[in-house]
Amino acid sequence: MTKIPVSFQHFAVHCIIALILGTNMSHAYATDSDHPVIKRKFDVPPSAELSYTIRARQSGFSLSGDALVKWRTDGKQFDIEAATNAMIFGKILEAKSEGSIDDFGLAPSQFMDKRIRKAATITTFNRDANSKNDGTITFSDSDNTYPLKGGEQDRTSIAWQLSALARASPQQFKPGSEWEFFVAGQRDAEAWTFTVVNREKISTGIGEINAVHLIKTPDAKQQKLEIWLAPSLKWYPIRLRFTDPNNDFIDQTLDKISQ
Repeated sequence: MTKIPVSFQHFAVHCIIALILGTNMSHAYATDSDHPVIKRKFDVPPSAELSYTIRARQSGFSLSGDALVKWRTDGKQFDIEAATNAMIFGKILEAKSEGSIDDFGLAPSQFMDKRIRKAATITTFNRDANSKNDGTITFSDSDNTYPLKGGEQDRTSIAWQLSALARASPQQFKPGSEWEFFVAGQRDAEAWTFTVVNREKISTGIGEINAVHLIKTPDAKQQKLEIWLAPSLKWYPIRLRFTDPNNDFIDQTLDKISQ
């Protein structure tokens, strides 16, 4: 077996982390026109644990691994825990989103992101009237702030908010339909628009599954995010794919599911 230089291993890890997290996001403050506030019908999916297989290509180097997502809700609160492991490197990413369920759907209160060999970053959705930051989104890793207007998501909760909307209005998830959100990351936030492409059959660890394919098309310097939701599996996200402009990618596909 060819031994991979340690320096290149570290480089590959950082490339994958950057690709997954989209660290090329701009740091501009959002304007009112950039901050969509749209109240829609929703129906949050039941609690489940989803295991995924990971395939990735970074700078000509192929990697594989696995991910586990734990989605839990009682109808009033929710939390999501996600962990990504890569062969050779072990656990490279941990993320957690938690919060309540309000009139807009998922209402995160905190988003934690932990990268390999780095301290965790915390994004806080301040909904406490007693907090000096009440009504804003703040970040442990930057001084950026954004107002809370309703419906804001983080980078872990967004797939599950899409699932909740699709469960409530499946007939509206038709090709060409667009879905706007305001999404916070580790240091800033921005408007995202998902477009429904079509329905496709996806090969998974539990067989071939029909899924609704959505794409978030980025600006020129950002990555593309694709999500496939499965109507036959309570509209859970069964595949996610992140692609950079140079076609490097990480592809996360369902292996098994338990409830």
